[in-house]
Amino acid sequence: MTSDLKQRISFNPRQCGGQACIRGLRIRVADILEMLAQGVEQSEILADFPDLEAADILACLHFAAKRAAIARLAA
Repeated sequence: MTSDLKQRISFNPRQCGGQACIRGLRIRVADILEMLAQGVEQSEILADFPDLEAADILACLHFAAKRAAIARLAA
């Protein structure tokens, strides 16, 4: 399942400034995460973006969790 979620996130330097997007669509992962953080229901996001699938939202959450777990060294 994890590999399926990873495949839903794409990066293209010619699209959305190279930011993480969902399946090559011009829907940024950051935008979905921001909506979720603001309390927008998953069903409302899916209704607003008919090209999205429920697994895409899970992929955004998985992406964010993996990014948050990246260790950074302080200088």
